[in-house]
Amino acid sequence: MAEKKSGERPHDPQFPEKFLNFMRSGWGPSELDVTESDQAAFTARRREAVSAAFPGETVVVPTGAEKTRSNDTFFRFRAGSDFAWLTGDLDPEGVLVLHPNGSGHDAVLYRRPRKGTDSDEFFRSAKYGELWIGRKHSLEETSVRLGIEVRDVERLEGELTGVERGKVRVLRGFDDAVDSRFAAEEAVKDAEGKPQITRDAELAAVLSELRLVKDSWELAQLQNAVDITVRGFEDVARVLPSSGSIPERTLEGVFGLRSRVEGNGLGYDSIVGAGSHATTLHWITNDGRTTPGELILMDMGVENDHLYTADVTRTLPVGGTFTPLQRQVYDIVHASQQAGMDAIRPGALFQDIHKTCMRVLAEGLKDLGVLPGSVDEALDKDSLVYRRWTLHGFGHMLGLDVHDCANSRPEHYYKGAVQEDYVLTVEPGLYFQANDELVPEELRGVGIRIEDDVRVTADGCENLSAGLPRTADEVETWLAAQREAGPRLAVRAD
Repeated sequence: MAEKKSGERPHDPQFPEKFLNFMRSGWGPSELDVTESDQAAFTARRREAVSAAFPGETVVVPTGAEKTRSNDTFFRFRAGSDFAWLTGDLDPEGVLVLHPNGSGHDAVLYRRPRKGTDSDEFFRSAKYGELWIGRKHSLEETSVRLGIEVRDVERLEGELTGVERGKVRVLRGFDDAVDSRFAAEEAVKDAEGKPQITRDAELAAVLSELRLVKDSWELAQLQNAVDITVRGFEDVARVLPSSGSIPERTLEGVFGLRSRVEGNGLGYDSIVGAGSHATTLHWITNDGRTTPGELILMDMGVENDHLYTADVTRTLPVGGTFTPLQRQVYDIVHASQQAGMDAIRPGALFQDIHKTCMRVLAEGLKDLGVLPGSVDEALDKDSLVYRRWTLHGFGHMLGLDVHDCANSRPEHYYKGAVQEDYVLTVEPGLYFQANDELVPEELRGVGIRIEDDVRVTADGCENLSAGLPRTADEVETWLAAQREAGPRLAVRAD
C-alpha cells in the first residue's frame, strides 16, 4: 500500500559517483530542541473520544499529500482538518491509526521519516530533501512534540494486514492508497428504500460532530485568527481612498499580506466586491475597482498557524458615508444580524435562529416596497420568495474549516440545537442584482452583508469579532479613524 517515493523528478541530473560521494560526507549534526506542544494534551483527549465511539474497531485517518499545481510544482500543503484535530501534525503523508487493544485503542501516527545526511535524498530530492525544503522532524522528535507514538509509514501496510473490512473505519478521500486498501462500502437501504449511512461515512460524521464543541485551546486559536483578521480589515480600510479609485485586488492583496505576516494564510479566497460585484455571493475574481458613492463588500478571514480560521464580512461606504438608501438597507441587515445573535443560546434550534434572521429581512424588504404579498406569505415554506434577495442562510459552524463540521448528521447540525462552546457565523445579507427589474432602479447593484463570528455561551453568545464596528454610524466613524491613522503593517515580534 505505501509506495516508496524518492521525490526525484525525470529531469533531475544523474550525478557522477565522485560528486555523490563528495556530497555524502562532511556534514555535521543538525539537532532540534523539541518539547511537547501545548496542544498535545487536547489531541490526546480527542483521540480518546474517538476511541470511545468505536470500541474494538480499527480507525484510520489520513491527512493526504501535496497536490500538483502545475507540472512538478505543488500547492502549499494544508493538513486534513480531522487529522490535524486528532494529532496536531501539519505535515503531509501522515496516517493516524487507532489500533484496538482490548480495553481501548493504541494511537499510532505513521509518517514519512526524516531523511537526513545519511540518505541521498538529502540533496537529490526536490520534494523531500532537506537541502531543498529544510530540516524536518524525525520520528522520535515528532513523538515528543505531539505526545503520540510515531512509526515509519512504510510499516503501515504490514500492520493493517489481516484487519477485517467489517472491523475498520476509514476517513476516505484523503489518501488513494489507504482508500484502495479498504474497498468502499455500498450504502444499505432500509425497509423504505432509503440508503443508510456507511461505516466510513459514519466515521466522518462522528468526527465532525465531536468537533462541534470547541475546547479551550481551540477557542483561543479562533480568537487569535479573528484578532488577526480584525487587523487585516484595519489595514484595508487605511488604504481605501474616499476619492479616486483602487483595484479590488489591491485590497485583497493588503489583507493577504496580513494573513501571511501573522498567520498561515487565508482561510478561504477573499471576496472583495465593489459596487454591483457585492451582489455576487462568491465573488473572488476581484478584478473591479472602487467608486466613491458606492459600497464595497469584503468577506475575508485569516487562517492562523494552527489552521483555525476566522470568517468576517464588512460592507463599507467607499466615500465615507452611507447614502440614505444604502443606510436603510444596511440597517435592515444589521437588525437581522442582531436579532440572530439575540436568539443564540444553548438549546436554541439552528432553524429557529435562521427563521428569526430571515423574518427581519423579509420585513425590511416589505418596508423597501420590494416584497410581493405579505411577510408571512413570503416566509411560507411553499413560497420563500424573499430569498430572491438573500439566497443563503444566517450562518454556519466555524473552526478548522471555514464551513466547519460539514459532515455532521442533520440532527446534530442544521436540524439540531446549538450548544455551549459552539462557534458559528451570523451573516445575513441582502443583494439586489444590477439587472433585477423587480426592484427600484436605485436599489439595483446594492449588496450588503454583515458577518461576525460568535461563541455560544452559557446564557447567550459572545461576539469574537467585536473589534470591528457593526452599526452604520460606527462603521462611518471607524472608517474615518482608520483613514486618518494612515497605512501601516506591524510585523509580529516572534
